[in-house]
Amino acid sequence: MDKQKLVLIVEDEKNIVDILRFNLQREGYATCEAYDGADGLEKARSEHPDLILLDVMLPKMNGFDVCRALRQEGDNVPVIILTAREEEADKVLGLEIGADDYITKPFSMRELVARVGANIRRTAMTAAASTAADSAMPVAGDLSINTDSHQVFRAGKAIDLTQREYELLTFLASHPNKVYSRVDLMEQVWNYGYVGDDVRTVDVTVRRLREKIETDPAAPVYILTRRGAGYYFSV
Repeated sequence: MDKQKLVLIVEDEKNIVDILRFNLQREGYATCEAYDGADGLEKARSEHPDLILLDVMLPKMNGFDVCRALRQEGDNVPVIILTAREEEADKVLGLEIGADDYITKPFSMRELVARVGANIRRTAMTAAASTAADSAMPVAGDLSINTDSHQVFRAGKAIDLTQREYELLTFLASHPNKVYSRVDLMEQVWNYGYVGDDVRTVDVTVRRLREKIETDPAAPVYILTRRGAGYYFSV
């Protein structure tokens, strides 16, 4: 039997924690909770959760700082940011510091559970796929990907990517010159059957990826835009 997946809930409103815990446990997840950012960071380090639901506005340490600290430590656990604010800047900042996803309060519990499942599934799929991989394979120019170690190299030097950036790159690179719309990418890479305003997520992730793999992000040679259609990996 598969080991029960553990979700860490970092949220200072007890009623929200109770609702999240009830619904996640009903779906078969184990849960642990933290009511402030500092305790959340400590539990992320000690409990090794499979996913973190992370509120932004927290006592002691805000959610952005918790996420930033984990990424700086090399922890790539999937993080879903919970924010009560609809501001675009919050969502973009969350993605910029390495969060995998965000969801805005008030959220539907069905949607939240679906996103938790999608992010955990995605991590499990890439972990399983990596076991059958070889060493770094050239994909274009001086760019190469080692799907065993989940590392990307440019001119032999490792590039530090988030899990989502890595998956977006490997997906596009495995379908060279094929154009994918933002909706396509949300469905194929993010595993979402719904999109709404979340297509902005794709743009931010592409921009971050270009900053890391392109010599000149303003004039990319690997991930290109087909105006009005979407993105593609050029070879």
